[in-house]
Amino acid sequence: MKIASAISRYLLAALFLFSGSNIFLNFLHAPMPPGALGQLSTALMQSHYIYAVGLFQVVPAILFLINRYVPLGLTLLAPVIVNICLVHIFMAPSGLPVAAIVVILWIFTAFPVRSAFYPLLQQKVQN
Repeated sequence: MKIASAISRYLLAALFLFSGSNIFLNFLHAPMPPGALGQLSTALMQSHYIYAVGLFQVVPAILFLINRYVPLGLTLLAPVIVNICLVHIFMAPSGLPVAAIVVILWIFTAFPVRSAFYPLLQQKVQN
């Protein structure tokens, strides 16, 4: 399990470092998707909100690569992955297999550090 976790961490790092870097450097030059997804993409780019999304992809990827603060990286990356899944569920179902793979990689990366998340699941906190 340790090897699978390391492999999934590095794959997530590579995937999100590549896609997050593309937001800042625009080296892929992909055409604008049609329909609602294209409108969403346009709104994200025109408002510069996309740079915040890129930041939340690049920072966890770097944390994964240096194997430091992995639970923090997983926490920062989780909302990005949720949005990826929702976009593919509602606007571009053809990308669902890739979104599912990203979720599986996230789970494999999170499993060995699951104890870091136990305090978040407490019903009551002692003061």
